[in-house]
Amino acid sequence: MIGFKLPSLGADMDDGTLLAWKVAPGQAVHKGDVVAVVDTTKAAIDVECWEEGRVHQLLTQPGEKISVGTVMAWLLAPGEEAPAAPAAAPLPAGATQAAAVQAPAPGAAPQVPAAPAATADHRSDHRGDRQAALRGAIASAMSRSKREIPHYYLAEPVPMQQALQWLAARNEGRPVAARLLPAVLVLKAVALALRQVPELNGHFTEGSFRPAAAAHLGVAISLRQGGLVAPALHDVAAQPLDKLMAALADLVLRCRAGRLSSSELSDATLTVSNLGDTGVDSVFGVIHPPQVALVGVGRIAERPWVVGGAVQACPMLTCTLAADHRVSDGHRGALFLAAARELLQAPAQLDTPA
Repeated sequence: MIGFKLPSLGADMDDGTLLAWKVAPGQAVHKGDVVAVVDTTKAAIDVECWEEGRVHQLLTQPGEKISVGTVMAWLLAPGEEAPAAPAAAPLPAGATQAAAVQAPAPGAAPQVPAAPAATADHRSDHRGDRQAALRGAIASAMSRSKREIPHYYLAEPVPMQQALQWLAARNEGRPVAARLLPAVLVLKAVALALRQVPELNGHFTEGSFRPAAAAHLGVAISLRQGGLVAPALHDVAAQPLDKLMAALADLVLRCRAGRLSSSELSDATLTVSNLGDTGVDSVFGVIHPPQVALVGVGRIAERPWVVGGAVQACPMLTCTLAADHRVSDGHRGALFLAAARELLQAPAQLDTPA
């Protein structure tokens, strides 16, 4: 018997509320299937199953709030027979109403109880409560991160003249929706630099570092109701820039519409927080556990820079690194930032899968 548990969908998530089941008892499930929709303080998330099997029993009912790690359903492994049902025990007093909520029959569509109609005042109160809960969850998670992770910080100025010139030529004649943004070049450079310093890419769990096989970059995206979420772009180093740009645009759109999957929120191996569009020069972030590093990106602005022995105005951005001293040190972090800087000086080379 396989226990399907509520996964953690971010460092600031301790619990969630089941909105709907997408499966019923008796139904076969495969790796990657969406089996449930869970509401967090940030969004309604499609939760995927990463086991092969058949649904045996749904333990959680729509509307129920449960903690991360709680078994929500039992699955039968391939070839496993369902255990014989024990004789029903008498219900204790007061339990009749709770027991009346039944799982759907095999093959039947799961039923979601209708929510009561909400007045405008109630909706406003709910939004306020939700935002307060979101801010509280983020504050708790980031406080825990600063207490438990020995952060160190580095910053690196990055000349962007060659990158911007290459982008201008690449985008010439393209419609606005098809143009590449500097953010995509930065993401690709970060992913490739992680290959040179792999100890920044992965998770610290159960007292040890587990390196990741590929760079799944969490992209910090602001939510309309306030707060941030950082869903992952998968295997960024292997993507050509046009495909990466399309994936980024789609991720932002789905994030703000509340249509993310659990894998996008749980398997980022490093987060990139780009606040350049807000006008700040640099970003010194807090690591999202169990990740071990966060890259901050500020705005591109003209600054004095020496080119060919002469000082001239050059478009620059500041790239920062927050990293976990249990896994890496300042020397290795500096090598990573230097690698990312040099990769951005040869933008055409970023446009091929690596």
